[in-house]
Amino acid sequence: MEAIADFLLNGWPVALAAACIGYVGVILVRVLTAGAADRSKLSLQLAPLICTAATFLLWEAFCKALGISTFVLPAPSDIAISLWQFRRQIGLHSFHTAWMTIAGFGLAVAFGIALGLLFGASRFFYAGFYPLLVGFNTVPKVAVVPILVIWFGVGWLPAVLTAFMISFFPIVVNVATGLATIEPETEDVLKALGASKFQIMTKVGIPRSLPYFFGSLKVAITLAYIGSVIAEYNASRYGIGNLMARASADFNVPLLFASLIALAILGVAMYMATVWLENRMTGWAQRSSFAAG
Repeated sequence: MEAIADFLLNGWPVALAAACIGYVGVILVRVLTAGAADRSKLSLQLAPLICTAATFLLWEAFCKALGISTFVLPAPSDIAISLWQFRRQIGLHSFHTAWMTIAGFGLAVAFGIALGLLFGASRFFYAGFYPLLVGFNTVPKVAVVPILVIWFGVGWLPAVLTAFMISFFPIVVNVATGLATIEPETEDVLKALGASKFQIMTKVGIPRSLPYFFGSLKVAITLAYIGSVIAEYNASRYGIGNLMARASADFNVPLLFASLIALAILGVAMYMATVWLENRMTGWAQRSSFAAG
């Protein structure tokens, strides 16, 4: 088991680069063998990688042309060297950030769905508790971290709870909005057919709120990573936030940027997983030519 862990911690940059190259190769083969109608759609799948590569090339050229010190703004080549040099530490801390974020995000999804269904089904609860929810969401979560440390100590729990607290609000709002936008005519027809309020909510309201729900997930997962890093920076011995704090204390700016790149990779991976699930479950809702995905 330790040998597998060592292999993953030391080899994840190579595996990531190989996966990107393999993905580009598969898409290129599909583009070359596809018909004219499907070619443009397939080529769009290469757009994120092309734009990302162009951004890093411009960044590299900007740093080299102006001779900017790595202490001020390291070039992507310097960040890549640091990423490889500290790959084991970055891999270990990324694993801790990932599981703490996923745990907090999972709690946010469960709590957000339950509260969103309650708000969408009951005007009383919506009118009574929504102002409290807005007030709680307005409080900066960085100010809550010291309280969590007092209650639970330094460790993984403050990071999980911070990720939960910062990410559940969009889910609640969007689920409640999806339920609240059922057309009155549809409700009247279903009631005339003998449907109860619970049946209207489960058969029409919940499916209708799915596009709103997945839209909120794509916002919430990025917020969850922000919450985890905030807590790790102040109240954890592990995680990308803790690694960034150590890099800042050592004035190791390339490692600081490498940590940010690792965090961005984690966020993009979770975002793409959410988009994949959204396309499988709510493809019927994306009928416009402006629809993403």
